[in-house]
Amino acid sequence: MLVNMNEVLRPAKKGHYAVGLFNAVNLELARGIIAAAESTRSPVIMGSAEILLPYGPLEEISYYLIPMAKKASVPVVVHLDHGLTYDTCVKALKLGFSSVMYDCSTDSYEENVRKVKEMADIAHSYGATIEGELGHVGDNEGSAEGSDHMADPSAFFTDPALAKDFVEKTGVDALAIAVGNAHGAYKLPPKLDFERIRTIAKTVDVPLVLHGGSGLTDNDFRQAIQDGISKVNIFTDINVAAVEAEFKKFSDMNKGIIDLIPAAVEAVKLATMEKMKLFSSDGKADCNNGSSMSAEDLEKITKLVAAEVAKYLNK
Repeated sequence: MLVNMNEVLRPAKKGHYAVGLFNAVNLELARGIIAAAESTRSPVIMGSAEILLPYGPLEEISYYLIPMAKKASVPVVVHLDHGLTYDTCVKALKLGFSSVMYDCSTDSYEENVRKVKEMADIAHSYGATIEGELGHVGDNEGSAEGSDHMADPSAFFTDPALAKDFVEKTGVDALAIAVGNAHGAYKLPPKLDFERIRTIAKTVDVPLVLHGGSGLTDNDFRQAIQDGISKVNIFTDINVAAVEAEFKKFSDMNKGIIDLIPAAVEAVKLATMEKMKLFSSDGKADCNNGSSMSAEDLEKITKLVAAEVAKYLNK
């Protein structure tokens, strides 16, 4: 079923597990991701990032991502990750994406707030959710998701004091934070600032997002989730798994593309299942059925029911 991020991340935040975002720039990746989610009974977020659109144009990937999400037996968010422009984010919403990230993290704080607030109002008018980023998550060399490798990532770490102000002013539904993480494959083991994660989690009410998950150790993930991370972004691991499976299959020169496709789908499925189990999101699809009713929603429904009862009694 197609849902927005609130419907999977609010339960994750409350239950101290995380939901994975897996980029699906082609049908094989999407099939593997959905198969993994249904096999593990896990909610899932899938989509693409603006920097990846040359490999899978936004309109074209919408043709399969959205129908697959609607048909799935588990909650599926279709998310535009790292939307860099206003036009791309709006186009994704018009195409039916249930969530967008408007990444204005390299702008000044004031400009980041202004632009994300504007997009939050638009996304919410579509019934979609929005993710913002405070601080800046850079890229390891060769990352498929960007090219802004930073010599001193700590200079761009998220300021906990600003996090609360940013969330309140923008109305974002999730906040991506920079705590020593980076996109792409790590050459050296990263050192996450777990104390910073804990501090920010205590400061803001919205779920926190960890970008650059591929390459972190299992213990890194467990600790980060325990400390307050509710969404983890993964791409390199499943991207590499698909290619390795295809190379193994292609060692026989008599094989064709129809032989490679099942191998890639299965490899993506297995790699995605591994992460879902690590994040403890497995089995959670059947616990909350993809729904999370806020206090505000409950109050609205209560008032509506009370109004209908009053009408009936006054007849």
